[in-house]
Amino acid sequence: MSSPALAPDRHAAYDKSRIFLVSVLALVTAGMSASIRSNIAGDLQRIFLDPIDKTHSAGMIATILGVPFGSFALTIAIGSPLLDAIGMGLLLPLSGVLFLIGTLVFLFAASIAAAAGVGIYTVLYVAAVITGIGWGLVETVVNPLTATLYPDDKTTRLNHLHAWWPGGLIIGGLLGVAMSQMGFDWKVKLVCSMVPAAAVTLMCIGVKFPPTERAAAGISAKEMFRELAQPMFLVLFCSMFLTAASELAPGQWVDLALSRTVHMPGILLLVYVSGIMFVARHFTGPLVHRLSPIGLLWISSLLASLGLLALSVANSPVTGVLAATVWGCGVCFMWPTMLATASERFPRGGALLMGLMGTAGTTSIYFVLPQMGKIFDNEAVRLAGSPDAYRKLTGAALDHLQGLAAQLSFREVAALPAFLLIVFGAIWMYDRSKGGFKAKKV
Repeated sequence: MSSPALAPDRHAAYDKSRIFLVSVLALVTAGMSASIRSNIAGDLQRIFLDPIDKTHSAGMIATILGVPFGSFALTIAIGSPLLDAIGMGLLLPLSGVLFLIGTLVFLFAASIAAAAGVGIYTVLYVAAVITGIGWGLVETVVNPLTATLYPDDKTTRLNHLHAWWPGGLIIGGLLGVAMSQMGFDWKVKLVCSMVPAAAVTLMCIGVKFPPTERAAAGISAKEMFRELAQPMFLVLFCSMFLTAASELAPGQWVDLALSRTVHMPGILLLVYVSGIMFVARHFTGPLVHRLSPIGLLWISSLLASLGLLALSVANSPVTGVLAATVWGCGVCFMWPTMLATASERFPRGGALLMGLMGTAGTTSIYFVLPQMGKIFDNEAVRLAGSPDAYRKLTGAALDHLQGLAAQLSFREVAALPAFLLIVFGAIWMYDRSKGGFKAKKV
């Protein structure tokens, strides 16, 4: 008896290895950019924002760190439904160009502010917006692209791809720490993130990109939008607000906030957690097969909440690393598994649904990160007794007070993944009552 014929590979005409490599490099660029922004946040606060208003400068720099997430959210919300019309081959190299422009605006912020007659805060804000649009274009393309190329293994492949977001965080974080030790200026650190951005743009030249899974299957835009009304998608959409806030907001805040409490550069904790993510995301397959994607998300939420609580009381390098380990193990699978869960349950939603999941995630950071900054500012002023007393603090007294304020900002965020234990627990039990979940096909 002859063996059954293998299904033809409809993507044989595309250079899958090169396409995946460019996707990886684009996420490395985004990760490096975010890590280096976090690393130089203290410099930007001290040089540009403290002279404006020291009592609110933490809130201002937290807002600037959060702005890329807001412009990311808007970009992916607009770009995802238009992806097939505009084309991956245009949007992915454009992301690299925008990373370059945004970085240049950061570098020459003082000169631009003087020439344009605007405040330095406005210029930094604009630079963050441009960078966020570049990042948004990356996620607009690479998530549906990976789901299209690997339709039978979405959760594993998306985790492999998104291992390179923390990979970029590691590269940027280590470069930032090394350059600080060698006495390099903050501007030199920013220039480093321009190298992979330029490479993404150049490597896209001549590459043929496939249509998305939804378009290749002939599913109309009307059918795609109809998936938005599915109750389970709405639950996942809302849950993405909280999973992303549990991972990305503390990640951007860790260097500025925790360096004073754990008595080591907080960026090293981010690098360490990113290392956990990078390794763990390459071993997603066995965990997903054993637990199911929703089961994995429930475990992740439990560890994320416990880890954030532990970070809020960590007071030494040892306790900082232990707390970061728990938090890192919790958040490492969240983002790619949420994207894959939406795609596996609603494949007819195509790039639109995956894009909206990303929009939900980054929109939450746009709101949560500034709130962490406000909690920090308000608690610091409260502990000092008054705004005037806080302005007069210096040295060890200032560091101690700011450390206590930083711990409170992490403690407040721990409630977000704790709430998800109820949501994911209910979905997990429902799936098990139906005999377990199986991914749907287009």
